[in-house]
Amino acid sequence: MLDFQTLANLAMSRLEELGNISQSADYLDRRYLSPEHQQANQLVGGWMQDAGMSTWQDAAGNLWGRFAAPEPDAPRFILGSHLDTVPNGGKYDGMLGVVAPVTLIGALHESGIKLPFHLDVVGFGDEEGTRFRSTLLGSRALTGKWPQSWADLEDENGITLRQAMAQFGLEFDQVLQAKLPTGNIKGYLELHIEQGPVLEQQNLPVGVVSAIAGAKRFEFIITGMAGHAGTVPMTLRQDALAATSEMILAIESCAKRHDVVATVGQISNRPNGVNVISGLTTFSLDIRSELDERREAALEDILQQLNAIAERRNVRLDRIETHAANAVQCDPALQALLRQAIATQNIAPYTLFSGAGHDAMAIAEICPIAMLFLRCDKGISHHPAESIHTQDVATALAVLSHTLQHFT
Repeated sequence: MLDFQTLANLAMSRLEELGNISQSADYLDRRYLSPEHQQANQLVGGWMQDAGMSTWQDAAGNLWGRFAAPEPDAPRFILGSHLDTVPNGGKYDGMLGVVAPVTLIGALHESGIKLPFHLDVVGFGDEEGTRFRSTLLGSRALTGKWPQSWADLEDENGITLRQAMAQFGLEFDQVLQAKLPTGNIKGYLELHIEQGPVLEQQNLPVGVVSAIAGAKRFEFIITGMAGHAGTVPMTLRQDALAATSEMILAIESCAKRHDVVATVGQISNRPNGVNVISGLTTFSLDIRSELDERREAALEDILQQLNAIAERRNVRLDRIETHAANAVQCDPALQALLRQAIATQNIAPYTLFSGAGHDAMAIAEICPIAMLFLRCDKGISHHPAESIHTQDVATALAVLSHTLQHFT
């Protein structure tokens, strides 16, 4: 019988130690292909070896550990998440999904428990996209989709991805060696903190993810006519900022009506003078749903509303699409197995979708995927206040253990 509470204590201690590896002395900041990335791989690789796993680093800098099946030609099942962080991030985003499985495997190894498949744990080097502003670099390498143009991506110091890989001991032109053969992969499972408040509101430690939301992002440019704040009558104004304000409220209303999430997170206003009517305003839109068709219906409604506002207010509306990603559905069979495992812990299985992107989105191109969410305090993430409960980690470990031992 595995002692999941003791294992949870060990996992939390390891997460604390891993969270101290940072390229900033003031806050947690660990980016792809940095010396701290290498240090994190070494630390977690040591824990993998202590757990009876063989380890290696692939051509993209991802860390791997294998808990081998008795049969050398057995299929493989993959657990994993990422080891990089955002600047001023938390200690559990990504890292939990690597450290917790490794800790569990150590207990399986000590107990002499064998699985009928190779159990691989991967610590992806880049999920956040903080350094080179192109997300999921680590997991995309496993799919073989690394365009040659990425070699010239630059970080804030002008170091290209090719140069950074060379400094890390890797070669950009060999990164396709990280591509996985897909014939023997049974699936991929990612444990991750929710990064939202739903599970906490439901008073549940864990939940099963049904889908990862697809997202589209736009920049809208509203061109009006700047003028004197005291001399242009209200009825004759072409106020770009006033039009933008109405558009933002219309976006909020449309999102609620279509049951999607839509966010205006950036606004820029010119000339931005206290006594000048706004002549040019730009704002961002991020719109997401677990169902692409629902997102597209909401977007069409939003665009119609914005065009009507622009026409009525006599301003020009232009838009630029800056990002597009389709929603990813989690595998029904793996979801069912997770719900069964949760029920064995006398917890009501709860299903929710992920509004945030994850490595699982990339891996879905090559095998069935599933995600298990863990409750986090107040839904806070990407922040030093990110926090989880040790008892919840114990529950997640029990769910993972049951899932792995009943997966066929």
